[in-house]
Amino acid sequence: MLKKNIVLNYQIHRRMSDFVTQYNENHIPTTPLQKLLLSIGSATVSLLDPRRADMIATMGETTGISALKYMRDKMNNNPEGNEILQLQPQINTSTVDLGKLKYMPENTLGYAYFKFLDDNKVTPDSRGSVQFIDDIQLAYVMQRYREVHDLFHTVLGMPTNMLGEVTVKWVEAFQTKLPMTLSGGLFGAVRLKPKQREQYVKHYLPWAIQTGLNSNFMLNIYFEKRWEQPIEELQKELNIKPLEIIDLK
Repeated sequence: MLKKNIVLNYQIHRRMSDFVTQYNENHIPTTPLQKLLLSIGSATVSLLDPRRADMIATMGETTGISALKYMRDKMNNNPEGNEILQLQPQINTSTVDLGKLKYMPENTLGYAYFKFLDDNKVTPDSRGSVQFIDDIQLAYVMQRYREVHDLFHTVLGMPTNMLGEVTVKWVEAFQTKLPMTLSGGLFGAVRLKPKQREQYVKHYLPWAIQTGLNSNFMLNIYFEKRWEQPIEELQKELNIKPLEIIDLK
């Protein structure tokens, strides 16, 4: 029993140290004025070139402190969310056995997540490290948000095309209050093709607003402990009714 506790404590300490080490290696201290300039510059570049993921990330960090405090409080007030804050788990190919998820039953969250990554040719290692947030716990909340973004797509049943991304951004806007998600929803819609825009207005946007307002807080889900859970069961737990996807190119 004692050996088991020692191993468990070591694993917890290692996971926490992994994020702390990552944070210390990447954190760039900035003054309020520097943060203001970064937020203006990153927002401008993001609007001109939405492909600049680095600028979108910077805008999220420099404009989202109030939202991150709201997210942290939501997690602190939930047992599962609080556990995530305490253990600071991370999602990447070093911590998630994608090979194991591949062979899980097709109705599970684990398999659905693997299939999403495989179908869309994306990897959990693509999420950049937080740089400009000075509070380490808030920095973790932002890092966690980035790392579960693909899981949000998976649970919501949304693809990674522009229509799917804009729809997920609206759900995230209501869930997280992050300014970058609101701007992504507003300005991303401008880039939709005419047929996509029609379906967006008629179906996707109303669904995203309703889902964002009525669903339970997704950052309170310890996804790594839910791989074997049927995804439909998790959706019901979160009060999410997937939208029937209309495939528009």
